[in-house]
Amino acid sequence: MKKSASSLMAIATFAALTFGLLLHAQAPSGTPAAAPSADQNRKALNGIFQEYWEDGLKHAPEFASILGDKRYNDQISDYSVKAVNETLAREQAFLMRLAAIDTAGLTDQEKVSRDLLLRDLTENQEAAEFKEWEMPINQMGGLHTTYPQLVEQLSFATVKDYDDWIARLHAIPKAFEQVSANMSIGMDDHRVPPRLLLPKVLEQVKQLAGQKPEDSPLAMPLKNFPAAVPAAERERIKTEMLDAIAKEVLPAYMRFARFLEVSYIPAGRQELGISSLPGGAKYYNFLIRRTTTTNLTADQIHQIGLDEVKRDETEMLAIAQKLGFQDLKSFRASLKTNPKLRPASGEALLNAYRGFLTPMQARLPQLFGRLPKAPFEVVPVPEYIEKTSAAAYYEPGTPDGSRPGRLRIDTWNATERNLYEVEDTAYHEGLPGHHLQIAIAQELEDVPTFRKYEFFTAYTEGWALYSERLGKDVGLYQDPYSDYGRLEGDMLRAVRLVVDTGVHSKHWTREQMVDFFHDHSSTSETEVQSEVDRYIAWPSQALAYKIGQLKILELRDRAKKALGDKFDLRAFHDQVLDTGALPMDVLDQRINGWIAGQKPVGGQ
Repeated sequence: MKKSASSLMAIATFAALTFGLLLHAQAPSGTPAAAPSADQNRKALNGIFQEYWEDGLKHAPEFASILGDKRYNDQISDYSVKAVNETLAREQAFLMRLAAIDTAGLTDQEKVSRDLLLRDLTENQEAAEFKEWEMPINQMGGLHTTYPQLVEQLSFATVKDYDDWIARLHAIPKAFEQVSANMSIGMDDHRVPPRLLLPKVLEQVKQLAGQKPEDSPLAMPLKNFPAAVPAAERERIKTEMLDAIAKEVLPAYMRFARFLEVSYIPAGRQELGISSLPGGAKYYNFLIRRTTTTNLTADQIHQIGLDEVKRDETEMLAIAQKLGFQDLKSFRASLKTNPKLRPASGEALLNAYRGFLTPMQARLPQLFGRLPKAPFEVVPVPEYIEKTSAAAYYEPGTPDGSRPGRLRIDTWNATERNLYEVEDTAYHEGLPGHHLQIAIAQELEDVPTFRKYEFFTAYTEGWALYSERLGKDVGLYQDPYSDYGRLEGDMLRAVRLVVDTGVHSKHWTREQMVDFFHDHSSTSETEVQSEVDRYIAWPSQALAYKIGQLKILELRDRAKKALGDKFDLRAFHDQVLDTGALPMDVLDQRINGWIAGQKPVGGQ
């Protein structure tokens, strides 16, 4: 789990005692304070939830904007060390107030909400030791991609929307100064990314810096003015926006590129694994707990990966033999030379995804009692990140449906992509994977707002990987190549357990990572290269998929064995999804409670 139960209890108890002493010190001598009632505790708890949520929106204005909350649309985050410390101080105050609330008389849902926020806040305090702000960029993202990606998720309906964006553009150079200062501190502390990855960041920055202002993604709002923006204002907006980009933002990008080239890249560390950082082994253990919400060790996860690779290969061999091949090696070789398994173009790749999602959507009522209302679409990855992007990823929509959830597909080098992996990826990133789970969470009405956007990687990614198998439950994967692709998708996540722990705890080289991939999958060379670099850049993130999937499968099997003929797959799925993202141990408790509630009195 994110934090061991004993550690969480110790911190919560300490905070409660400290807060209680403070309250006692303020009471008049000889006048014992009356214990708050359950209703008072409930009111105080809900007040903390609301304050915490509002504090988060205020200090992360980009996130507020993504949700459609425009109150802070003219602001950007403060990336300074001072802001980092202030955030920790505010969260510590929330933690103490939260831990001091007596849970007697509260509902189970209220207790879960309190425990989850305690968990988040406690973990953030623990993470502070590792100074993550000192390494804020890699080829997977950072400040250089934040605002080009943000602008695509905003709505521009009024003059104020445009003026707010111009105000943000004016603020971007300061943000680059702050982030560069943080990275310089990281250099002094020997907390820097691997040098191997940093030229990829430089390439991204130079691409964005070298564009004409009008071609920059930051100028995207100028392409289509809504009717509500008067003609007289359009010229002013255009002039001010392009001036801000040309005279302030692009020079900031160029200065950042220079900083990377001259100072940062030469300082990049030689060893790839996170364990090579000061305190790196401890940091990786923390990351594993945070990502998987389990207490599994790196060695245990490595072995689980090896076991899962073997299991997947057995099933893959059965499909290969049905298709007339004697072994996996010859079958995999055929995949690379079969032109029918490659898209003819980027648009053909997009259409392939759309073609699988339509029949799945029609079958969702067989799998779920509750379905999301939010719209959904398939679109390409932005050009400026397509060379380093994951093959596909999900981008959540707004709660009000004004911006749909988006399945982003990387169409770069499209003719080298594998069509046989499209079906399982469509289910993972789209339906019934990320879009269904995240949209349902956003539409919940009986939980605090922060719960609607809670993110536990093992749950969110574990659900999406589990969702790939659901196509089998409703008669899809009719093409044996697609069914093999499903197993390739599963193999990818099993391989991740091996190579992520390999590089970050066993000092594997990049060549060892690539070789293991090639030995156990037919993943395209383009994807192998980007996947390996991703694991190096994001230690432990890739572990969550398989660990979460295996836990959900374990819970499903447990429920089926316990309930027998009474087991309802739709009801099970609704139990997994109907309270938003949860740590694996909390989900375990929830499913156990549901199973107990389904059994007749006496257990007959």
